[in-house]
Amino acid sequence: MARNKLTDTRIRARIKQIEQLAFSTPKNALLGDGEGLYLSINKNGAASWLFRYMDTGKAKSVGLGAYPATTLQLARELAQQLREARARGEDLAAHRKPSQPVAAAPVSISRTFRDCAEAYIALARPGWRNAKHAQQWSNSLAQYAYPVFGDLLITDIDSGMVVAVLEPIWQDKTETATRLRGRIETIMDWASANGFRQGDNPARYKGLLEHRLPKLRADRRRHFASLPYDELPGFLTRLREDDGVSRLALEFLILCASRTGEVVGARWDEIDFDKKMWTIPKQRMKAGVAHRVPLSERALEILHCVRGFSGPTFVFGNARKDKPLSNMAMSMLLRRLGYADITVHGFRSTFRCWAGEQTSYPFEVCEQALAHRLPDAVAAAYLRSDFYDKRVSLLADWQVYCLSQG
Repeated sequence: MARNKLTDTRIRARIKQIEQLAFSTPKNALLGDGEGLYLSINKNGAASWLFRYMDTGKAKSVGLGAYPATTLQLARELAQQLREARARGEDLAAHRKPSQPVAAAPVSISRTFRDCAEAYIALARPGWRNAKHAQQWSNSLAQYAYPVFGDLLITDIDSGMVVAVLEPIWQDKTETATRLRGRIETIMDWASANGFRQGDNPARYKGLLEHRLPKLRADRRRHFASLPYDELPGFLTRLREDDGVSRLALEFLILCASRTGEVVGARWDEIDFDKKMWTIPKQRMKAGVAHRVPLSERALEILHCVRGFSGPTFVFGNARKDKPLSNMAMSMLLRRLGYADITVHGFRSTFRCWAGEQTSYPFEVCEQALAHRLPDAVAAAYLRSDFYDKRVSLLADWQVYCLSQG
């Protein structure tokens, strides 16, 4: 029987394949190297060496240790020792990994950071609210982390490498950098929990990276650039001079004080024209709670206007392909109109400043209109109302203000 059929490359590829396919047969997979030496791989990717032989018509085996702690070369040497012992007529049952103690448990092969990141994202994806979240994880890692250590083994990554990724964007792109650091830390924790690395987490901020990265001022958090509310009526007048579904979607977003994702993902089965209500299901809400939006008269006019050319599923979208409007469509519209210095999300701040400074509606009503969670967790726990009736009046007053120069 030919020997030396295996290579480390083949072994790594097979282990990765078994893990990705969630190999679930009752028996472990066996890779043969020849003359009785096998690598046994379970469904989780843990691998260990076996020397298998026949004794008086019965199949028997001797464990030689876990891979990769026991290397391919060492396993071959140990297997040769057993062959020689068997040729001398010795009882192989007494040979348990000659010249080395048997490992207490198999150890999974190490992976690259990119492998671990992709595995974690695949695991977490079902629990995330939308595909955009997974895309943000993948894009940020691909842009910043992978070029530095994406193809390095997870065991070889240290805090210096993490600093090399974060430091160039730590001051200028603070929000991106802090999210990226948290994502790297989570992936490292996942790798440790699955046996791919040991030791301290090199992306941990407290007590580690906080001493290696520049200090951030308390006011460093950046808010979405918004339009002052006293300029909004004039902006809407100019907006109506444009054409296309993007401008209708943006006006609808402003009138409803909604988020971009809520509007571009709006579906016709969420709209109740009789009750003048838009109910956004919890799966599409940031807080994970269904949200009822009162529809003002102008908001209803917009819905009737787009109904003639939108698709059967999405309110603002492509009728021919029945796909929703792009997330960037309204942002591009702002740039085209010469408002590149503000953001679509910033119109929520415009609404909140107007409600706080120009109306007497209670704080809770204004926050509920934005589908915000109350900052006081105790108060939120006792609050059972979504103040819908009061929000009907609030958004009606908001419409009057928005159209005051129309």
